[in-house]
Amino acid sequence: MSATDRIILNVLRGRLDVTDEGVEGAIGRIAPSFWGVAGNPVSHSITPRLFEIVGERLGFSDVSSFSVQAGNVTEFLRKTDQMEGDLWISCTSPLKHSLFDSLGFEEDSFIGAVNQVMRVDGTWSGTNTDGAGFIGACRHIDIDPRGHVLRIRGGGSTARSIAHAWACEGGQIIPVEGRRTLVGGPWDYAMLESGDATIGVDLDAPPAGGSSAPLDAELQVSVSYGKGSGAGDFAVIMNAAQHLEAWGAFFAPGISSDIPSLSEVLRLLA
Repeated sequence: MSATDRIILNVLRGRLDVTDEGVEGAIGRIAPSFWGVAGNPVSHSITPRLFEIVGERLGFSDVSSFSVQAGNVTEFLRKTDQMEGDLWISCTSPLKHSLFDSLGFEEDSFIGAVNQVMRVDGTWSGTNTDGAGFIGACRHIDIDPRGHVLRIRGGGSTARSIAHAWACEGGQIIPVEGRRTLVGGPWDYAMLESGDATIGVDLDAPPAGGSSAPLDAELQVSVSYGKGSGAGDFAVIMNAAQHLEAWGAFFAPGISSDIPSLSEVLRLLA
């Protein structure tokens, strides 16, 4: 196996006491063989650590965490086919769009991408938690969408997911053209042509901590983090928030009430 084919694995061992037999039974039924991240680049990703933090908190054991560098769906499937058992995976660029198309996902087709996928008994499913993660991160820093304006640059799937979530939570949106224009969607009723913005985000910023274009807003945040980013950086907060959303709504909804809070996860991540 070449260096580029290498899948980085770490096995989570040890188990916290689980006093609720119902929760313990649910964990036994749903626990995957592997969890981790896939995309390119992924060497900076905190996702495997997030899986471990939440898994340890919930009492999961003997789950291997991994990072798969994959630049396309063919490479992704070739590498994941090497792993036996069920998989929980957070996906980043450039896989989010291509997996949605290649695996035939239909949920939230107006977004057209997934950032969380799961293989159970050989069958793939997926969802998108980018928007929910952005909302969770904003609320963590005391910005609620309702009654506030978001200035957003870019028109890709992350922009669409965030626009949809922001509008659904009562916020308004000023789009700024980037590499792509934010196309029409269920968020159209919340769109403004101009005005003052409470918060701004450049979704065309390069991955792994790339610089953002300046936007006119009271506060500008970035959703791109790198190896030097800490638990107080907005991009890290958003990544943790969307990860917790994936646990509660997708990976393990049956034990969602036991999932740790965002503040707790960030404390353990620091």
